[in-house]
Amino acid sequence: MKRISIAIDGPVGAGKSTVARMVAERLGYEYVDTGAMYRALGWKAVSMGIPLSEEDALLSLLDGMRIRFEGGKVILDGEDITERIRAPEVGGWGSIVATHRKVRERMVEIQREMGSRKGVVMEGRDIGTVVMPDAELKIYLDASLEERGRRRFVELRNRGYEVDLEEVMKEIRERDNRDMGREWGALKMAEDAVYIDSTGMGIEDVVSRIEGLANKICEG
Repeated sequence: MKRISIAIDGPVGAGKSTVARMVAERLGYEYVDTGAMYRALGWKAVSMGIPLSEEDALLSLLDGMRIRFEGGKVILDGEDITERIRAPEVGGWGSIVATHRKVRERMVEIQREMGSRKGVVMEGRDIGTVVMPDAELKIYLDASLEERGRRRFVELRNRGYEVDLEEVMKEIRERDNRDMGREWGALKMAEDAVYIDSTGMGIEDVVSRIEGLANKICEG
């Protein structure tokens, strides 16, 4: 059976990471979380005292970084930073560094190289429109703002963070505005993407639907 490239886009809290990881496991594909790449850059910058507004400094930092995904973990320069970049504030840092065009252009180069190998499930904000416009299967995974806020709230609470639901909702609105309002690489649905509203759907149902779509393409 042939192997394809699968692009999954959508806003924060839609379930992209979990769904993409499970689809990759089911199909025996490589999983790439592009959002984690931006969070890793933001985390590294803050750790080194580099202002998130300094585009050229961020670009130099990115060029010296080595990111890979291994068994669901995010490895940066040989160190497992998976849990560190899941902190609530790091998501905001990643969203900020992603507003810099030079940074996004360099990230896209790295991500395109990852996606050039067939048998990959890549998720993010601009995968189907910018990074992998030729992907055989494109998914736009969405959910209502209320559902996304609830999911994010539960996720953070389960990770041990003391968060307020209203604050979580506010953060999501702000990130939506940044992601959709970027001049380049903005979050939007590709014209040939399959739209899936996961509001009220179980993860298993979403994964099974995408897996079915992928198998149909591979068998065809």
